[in-house]
Amino acid sequence: MSMVMQQPIGQKRLTNVAVVRLKKNGIRFEIACYKNKVLSWRSGVEKDLDEVLQSHTVYSNVSKGILAKSKDLVTAFGKGVDKTEICLEILDKGELQIAGKERESQLSSQFRDIATIVMQKTINPETQRPYTISMIERLMHEIHFAVDPNSSSKKQALEVIRELQKHFPIKRCPMRLQLTVPQQNFSSLLEKLNVWNASIVSKDESGGQHSIICEMEPGIFRDCDALVRNLQGRLEILAVSMHGEGDTHVDHYDDQEHVPSRLPKEPADPVVELGERVQRQTISAGNSSTEGEVKQNKCSTCDAFVGDSKQYREHFKSDWHKHNLRRKTRQLPALSAEECLADAEMGDSTEDLKDYSF
Repeated sequence: MSMVMQQPIGQKRLTNVAVVRLKKNGIRFEIACYKNKVLSWRSGVEKDLDEVLQSHTVYSNVSKGILAKSKDLVTAFGKGVDKTEICLEILDKGELQIAGKERESQLSSQFRDIATIVMQKTINPETQRPYTISMIERLMHEIHFAVDPNSSSKKQALEVIRELQKHFPIKRCPMRLQLTVPQQNFSSLLEKLNVWNASIVSKDESGGQHSIICEMEPGIFRDCDALVRNLQGRLEILAVSMHGEGDTHVDHYDDQEHVPSRLPKEPADPVVELGERVQRQTISAGNSSTEGEVKQNKCSTCDAFVGDSKQYREHFKSDWHKHNLRRKTRQLPALSAEECLADAEMGDSTEDLKDYSF
């Protein structure tokens, strides 16, 4: 019995495909595009249509390779319309088909971007400080905000700010501007700034051109720019968002040892450097105990009290703590600062002996 091989004819397998779907007049049309090219086309980065479309063919189902019927194309797009124009309309107005997990990941990432923009552009009116990113995300969930994947993150962030202002104490960060106008128009500028309730930081009334540094709401920026132009002056943006001053980052608590000095220092002996650090830490711990009742933080790894929160953070960078961490992984007991120094010296001596052959 002879075996007859059934070989498909006219099938073209499309791989690495991003499908864009458009439903018009109740009929579904699809085009096959390259991945990561559809968004580049819609944002204006990609200009070449051949780099976006895998073929200038309109399908009713790309995955099954079913072409769209000619009468359906005429019914939906009109008679005499070129297929390239149909592909352009589907590419611009259609919906990009992506997997569920990929869509969820994109929406989650865009939600985080929107919350970051809101955090950078808003402050708490009571403390004049920005809200944390986790608090902004929680407030966005409370107002039941839904991400629109077809809209920009900045535009949605501004809409979120307007919606949050209706329910929570939050306001836009003021902008810091420097306004320079001729001397005869300076009084008119001051009157207008008082009407806008702008806070004046400093004035410079020397010379023929008077300047002023002020902070105002971002919504008044366009009116202020137009006013300065009419007064034959100039406007300069010093800061887009002004937050309250203070230690808002952990990095601000770091000491000055990471700042490069003006003169290069000679490389110090690691044992001597360790001894100096331990001595400084011991002195600082002694000083903190004499200042009064200061909350002492205990390090469980070193089994010792290491002072207030700032000294506690510095302790985690010390060689004493790192040495005890290594001992802890080997299930060895913790050492004191002096024992740690002696252990390090003994380890260095052992390393030196390895360099000699007897």
